[in-house]
Amino acid sequence: MSQTIRTAESAPRKCKWEAWDANEHAHNLTDWSQEYDQFGQGGFYGRIDEVHLPAMQVFKEYTSHALGQQCNVWPDSLWMGIPAGPGDCRINGHRVGEREIMCQPGGHDFELVTPDGFDIYGLVVGRDWLTRVAGEAACPLLEADPERLMRLRLPQRTRRATTFLIERLLGMQDERLEIPVHQDILGLALQEILNEETPNTERPPSYRHRRQVVDRVRTHLESGATPPVSLDELCRIAHVSQRTLRYSFTSILGVSPIQFLRLTRLNRVRRRLCEPDASTTVGQVASDWGFYHLGQFSRDYRRLFGESPSATLARHRH
Repeated sequence: MSQTIRTAESAPRKCKWEAWDANEHAHNLTDWSQEYDQFGQGGFYGRIDEVHLPAMQVFKEYTSHALGQQCNVWPDSLWMGIPAGPGDCRINGHRVGEREIMCQPGGHDFELVTPDGFDIYGLVVGRDWLTRVAGEAACPLLEADPERLMRLRLPQRTRRATTFLIERLLGMQDERLEIPVHQDILGLALQEILNEETPNTERPPSYRHRRQVVDRVRTHLESGATPPVSLDELCRIAHVSQRTLRYSFTSILGVSPIQFLRLTRLNRVRRRLCEPDASTTVGQVASDWGFYHLGQFSRDYRRLFGESPSATLARHRH
């Protein structure tokens, strides 16, 4: 992953990244810490177009398949994410409305679930720069609880104007990038957002409990213990009934608990096959993640990722 040093003297820089693996794509966004699990079936394609100005990162990201994303933006910053079109996008289990954008501070973990064929515009600005440009108008966002402030309602005209500016900036040639001019233009767009946004802090009464149910299962999977393979095992881990378990997963992640379990295990296998050592075998890695019927495992793997597990291992060995 490339790194950028953000100083006042930094030259503007444009990057374009393409990837054919979801987790590889996650690491292409400069200075973010991310992990992507592929949820949609078939060969993945992702593209990132980004521009760096001092204390500012602007990008557009395309992902061909539905994903579960664990994200963390560079520290001392504020991120705003603007979906380019309609779709079932969720941040920390909250569905993002058609007239909403997403917002999170840097250095703080958050989770996105995105649909197939998803485009999103991103704008990340340094906290000090934002305070200088926007003054007191920036304080409500910078000082808010990130667990409550995740979605901002914006008028459509403000949303369209902001994405238009980002598209123009991303489409410019390197030699035409002028730091003061483009920082001023984006500063005006940010001030417009800060003047127009209305935070959506609504949380259904059962949200916290549903979130805890999902987190208990995820923590168990990450603990290194033997992965569960049945619905009854998941219920014991989460300390809930099957009905509560199903409702928690479908409302927070948009997938059933069994789908989540299968997808997570397959993605963990793929991650291991993409970073093999001399002793790595498909059978051993599959067994480590609870896949004991290799024929069925291979069919499920190919259906999800568009290639066989042995092809993944051979490609990364070479």
